[in-house]
Amino acid sequence: MTLLPVTLAAAAAAAILNIWLMVRVGRIRNATKVFVGDDGNENVIRRMRAHSNFIESAPFVLILIAAIELSGKGDPWLAYVAALFILGRIAHGFGMDGGSFSKGRMIGTIISMLTLLGLAVVAVLIGAGVM
Repeated sequence: MTLLPVTLAAAAAAAILNIWLMVRVGRIRNATKVFVGDDGNENVIRRMRAHSNFIESAPFVLILIAAIELSGKGDPWLAYVAALFILGRIAHGFGMDGGSFSKGRMIGTIISMLTLLGLAVVAVLIGAGVM
């Protein structure tokens, strides 16, 4: 029996997503020849913010997923929530580029915020003994 399989899968997906976001920043840096900072380049800023925004939210989501999974209260829905968060962050990454999928930014932001809020509420309810 694997300990914390949902957390492990979510963390692995988050690590891969983090690498993808890093590569996207590197590609735009090479294309624009901006190797340090952002030089005021909007495309570099957009990619950097997509990556930074992921780094700002993913740890909280992963910690809450682990805590809920450890409590034994996450079956069967927790894996779906983790997958939804990752999909939302992918949509956000693409959406930050603007263009034809600019709605992805809003979609990803809403999914991320609702996921974080929902997991926090569940954690509080578990901690209070309500769940």
